[in-house]
Amino acid sequence: MIDISQSVDDGIPVTENETIPGATPPGVPPAATPAGDPTDAGPPEGHRSLFHHHDFRQLWMGDAVSQFGWQLVGFAMPVLAVQVLGAGEFEMGLLGTFEMLAFLVVGLPAGAWVDRWRKRRVIILGDLVRGAVLMTLPLAWLLDSLTMLHVYGVALVVGTVTVFFDVANQSFLPAIVPSRQIGEANAKVMATQSVAHIAGPALAAGLIRMVGAPLTIAATAFSMAASTLFVWRVRHEEEPPAVESRRPLHTEIREGLAFLLHQPLLRRIVLCTTLSNGASSVAGVLFVLFVLRDLGLSEATLGLVFSIGAVGGLLAAVVVTRIARVIGEGRSIPIFALTFGPFSALTPLAVSLPAVPALVVGSFGVSFSAVAYNVIQVSFRQRLCPKPLLGRMNASIRFLVWGIMPIGAFLGGVLGVWIGVVPTMWLSVAGIVLAATPVLFSPLIRMRDLPRELDALAESE
Repeated sequence: MIDISQSVDDGIPVTENETIPGATPPGVPPAATPAGDPTDAGPPEGHRSLFHHHDFRQLWMGDAVSQFGWQLVGFAMPVLAVQVLGAGEFEMGLLGTFEMLAFLVVGLPAGAWVDRWRKRRVIILGDLVRGAVLMTLPLAWLLDSLTMLHVYGVALVVGTVTVFFDVANQSFLPAIVPSRQIGEANAKVMATQSVAHIAGPALAAGLIRMVGAPLTIAATAFSMAASTLFVWRVRHEEEPPAVESRRPLHTEIREGLAFLLHQPLLRRIVLCTTLSNGASSVAGVLFVLFVLRDLGLSEATLGLVFSIGAVGGLLAAVVVTRIARVIGEGRSIPIFALTFGPFSALTPLAVSLPAVPALVVGSFGVSFSAVAYNVIQVSFRQRLCPKPLLGRMNASIRFLVWGIMPIGAFLGGVLGVWIGVVPTMWLSVAGIVLAATPVLFSPLIRMRDLPRELDALAESE
């Protein structure tokens, strides 16, 4: 599944690299980098790696530990629902709906709230709260009182905290890293996430075999606690805006949306991502059920499929900057969006092809396309957006591209009961292919370089 916030945007006829100097979208404060901005300090790019950047190292290691824990619970929770509680198509659809519902309900105000808070503290509290809430699942199982209603509740609470955690995490990175090294930072973070995607499912599958899905979820609490220790060591502490300078919440939310809606290329990327995420979630909620029940594969094989497939994401994180240099940053976005559909089709084809090879190749290709796409488009929007607006901009995008996912998940559960799992997956593939059209038929396909300044795309229609 693409997080086109973490997978595409606009097709307006503008000439390559067209800019209108000095233009600023309505409602958005003009960009200004204060003297002594810590993110612009340091040696020139290429002279000193981010490995030597203390705050980035701590944030990076904290994210890595958190990602490993998240892979454990992301794998174990649907397995728990299917194997321990006997969930079917509709129940799995509801589980996916509750996991993502918060992005639709609180996605927009979350950005404005996060911009008012210290993002480092939001990240730390987010990991602690998620770990504590997840621990209630193995405790309830040990007490023989675990129900799907309890699982839905945990999914809803954890999903709500994740909304704030993700916005803060993605907005905190540009505050501590020099703007010219944001691309390097995102590539390193996504490479680590890809490693977690590779090792996490295999580890989760092994733990499930040894101790069961509920106790595997308990291991997440330890990783979340370790993550907070790293992030606690970050020295940079943002000063939130003074209380007296705050404006009404709806005004600040509108500014985040205004920045997004007045950037033509961002609009197209977000539209592509929204459609793709919605279509992906239709099939995504049924994937574990499809593999374990319909294909009759084991949890170990499921973990192997996820792990080998995730190698594609790691490879993409390593080579994406080179690919972008060869074929161009701009045109890379529609190319990677277009490849997502054919690889997704290998999942329903697994019923007629050798199942494991089809699933592995499909997962590999989807991960490669998604990570490559995300490194490029996330770096583009981070360097384009003024730092004080990053939280609201990221939240606006997440509201749109993730807010559709609970709708898609619920639809997937209903369609799975109505027409069956495999036909539902084919409908998902068709939606993913159509989702690429906003960026395929756009100026991006002709653009080698993406604009680098705040005003580069404003009023370019």
